[in-house]
Amino acid sequence: MGDRIKMIGTFALLGFFAGIVANATWKYVIPWLSSVVFPTLGLEWIFSGIAGAFITLGLVTAWAYISGPSD
Repeated sequence: MGDRIKMIGTFALLGFFAGIVANATWKYVIPWLSSVVFPTLGLEWIFSGIAGAFITLGLVTAWAYISGPSD
């Protein structure tokens, strides 16, 4: 039972720090990106890159499931 409590506590602590990082990202990183990076590169390029990443991820995942484990 002690190991289970330690595991839950560890995940709670990691979740707490993930929340802090998410808050800092929302307050500082996203406004900086929208004012500096997006106008320089163009929003179309950012969305195209994100879409390409998701399509590639989907294709690689499908390929991994179709090919199955190697014997």
